[in-house]
Amino acid sequence: MSDSTPISSEQPGAGSQALKAFRKLGNGGFGRWLCSRLICHQAPYFSSISPLLETLEPGRCVASIQHRRRIQNHIGTVHAIALCNLAEFIGGLATDAAMTRSLRWIPKGMTVKYLKKAVGPMRGEAILDPIGAIDSGAERVARVVVKDRNGEAVFSAEITMWVSPKRSETTAS
Repeated sequence: MSDSTPISSEQPGAGSQALKAFRKLGNGGFGRWLCSRLICHQAPYFSSISPLLETLEPGRCVASIQHRRRIQNHIGTVHAIALCNLAEFIGGLATDAAMTRSLRWIPKGMTVKYLKKAVGPMRGEAILDPIGAIDSGAERVARVVVKDRNGEAVFSAEITMWVSPKRSETTAS
């Protein structure tokens, strides 16, 4: 979709400022870096892992992190919570990018599996269940897999998202 194509309010992505920024800035390395920093400015905790957003589209997000000392544990691997942060970063963005203007979302829970030692740069991908019709609220799951530089899965997660109509859409004045 080009930037000049009008987006209807009920089209997936219409409610996402992150998707709008990525579509505008994400065509090159510097733009992806800048978009990642802007998102971390909005949600400062993610700055702790310095994620680099690679792909963002409705229901799908890919980002990477570098193996740095500040996200390393006592045995020299990427810390488990850094992997959880990457999972929440991409799972949340995949969800956000799927929102229409009438919907909102919040993480409700996360189940994780540590599959092997995480050494080196990590690349995670999140895929969100289809949103479908949401009348009063429903759970949707973002499935995350994080792989090492050899393409081997080191971590997986399922993040349960609560998706519901925005309050202004459900209450009459």
